[in-house]
Amino acid sequence: MGGTRRPHPLLLVLAFFTVAVVATPLVFLLGEALAAPVERITGALLRPRTWQLMTNTMLLTLGATGGALLIGVPTAFLLVRTNLVARRWWWVAAALPLAIPSYVAGLAWVSATPLRGYVGSVLVLVLVSTPYVTLPVAAALRRADTSIEDVARTLGLGPVRAFLTMTLPQIAPAAGAGALLVALYTISEFGVVAIMRYPALTPAVQTAFSGTFNRELAMVLSLMLVFLALLVVVAERALRRPVTALRVRGDAPPSVKLSRTGHILASTALGTVFLAAVGMPIAVLVQRLIISVAGREVEVARLLAAARTTVLLGFAGAVVATLLALPVGILAARQRTRLVGGLETATFLGHGLPGIVLGLSMVYLALKVAPALYQTMTLLVIAYGILYVPKAVGSVRTSVAQVPERLEDAARTLGRTPVQTWSEVTGRVAWPGIAAGAMLVALTVMKELPATLMMRPTGVDTLATRLWQLTDIAAYGGAAPYGLMLIAVAAIPALVLARQPGGSS
Repeated sequence: MGGTRRPHPLLLVLAFFTVAVVATPLVFLLGEALAAPVERITGALLRPRTWQLMTNTMLLTLGATGGALLIGVPTAFLLVRTNLVARRWWWVAAALPLAIPSYVAGLAWVSATPLRGYVGSVLVLVLVSTPYVTLPVAAALRRADTSIEDVARTLGLGPVRAFLTMTLPQIAPAAGAGALLVALYTISEFGVVAIMRYPALTPAVQTAFSGTFNRELAMVLSLMLVFLALLVVVAERALRRPVTALRVRGDAPPSVKLSRTGHILASTALGTVFLAAVGMPIAVLVQRLIISVAGREVEVARLLAAARTTVLLGFAGAVVATLLALPVGILAARQRTRLVGGLETATFLGHGLPGIVLGLSMVYLALKVAPALYQTMTLLVIAYGILYVPKAVGSVRTSVAQVPERLEDAARTLGRTPVQTWSEVTGRVAWPGIAAGAMLVALTVMKELPATLMMRPTGVDTLATRLWQLTDIAAYGGAAPYGLMLIAVAAIPALVLARQPGGSS
């Protein structure tokens, strides 16, 4: 769409600024690698263990992404295109796994089941990340043009074939954007794979940096993570189809009437996923909470302070990420050139870095360039923006691409400037999706762990860092209130996303 228009120079300048900010940790990483002895870098790269970790991470990414698609797309179809009983409740149930931190879910499954390794890691990652697919696909289904599917039915196509040939292409970009987020989330995941004892790149980076102090090995493993992230982004771009300008008003009506047996089967499937993703972690935490209350381990004042810090950082990080994402997302929606494609791809590189690498690079740069920012909330919020720009870019791109260009053309013929056209037409129509993407970023920031552990000011805790500290010393009773409070706080933006699906697109 819109590939023939010349991009506005201001948008290009702002997009290059975003890429420069996002590239900061990668520049640090490359600089450190180039400064290291060549023989040590080569030795780390040629280790058989290094390539085993690479293979394991790729398999984990494929398993988690495939699982999220297999569950997320049918879930979205049931929620939007069927007469499912209690659909409002199931909307909420489909979004609430976003409120469950992956490491909390991992701890719950480890304590309650014998699952470990690859199977346990894939299971937990699929359960907590499926909403990244469900919500954007549901949003696309709600606004998809069903009339062409009806025409296909009148021409003799069956319901399944008509859906696959006419409707699936309309929702494929949303599914691809969601799958991209799941893949990047998996590549940079630390908590689950560490808890499940699955040998992947991210925990190996953590061990190399803080355990064995092998900086060269850590740099090589980190660069391999960046390469994987780049590979995933390039693959998504190669498979991406142009986004159809979907309907601005109105929702697609349910087109499949479920029988009584169908209702039972659908509700059972959705309920099983909900119990596994949300019920299991909450049940384990409640059990631990009862123990902590009995033992008087609850730190009320510290708990409330951590909750306040978590919320403030979440929304501050969302604002920074969204502001950085706007110029790139707008260009990506309207321009299909190599330059714009390269800019969009570059924004995803920071998301592939493990949090500890990002934290170290930001600390290093602060000490070298701006010492006043060292161990400040400002530096931490900037780091969140770098980490989660991709989530906001995907939301901006999809939301803007679904606004018909004829509306912009009409505004320009009436004398509106590009800025006025954006504020009065494009931005106003795309705003709900952009805001939902910002909510998704806030939700993710609230659960972020490795970078926050590394960069938070001394004496400042978030719910995630305090939970991890107590869990690390096996103080499970004391950790339970922080886990439950984190879920409660994160549930607020998750519920907002349930009302306005599509933020992750």
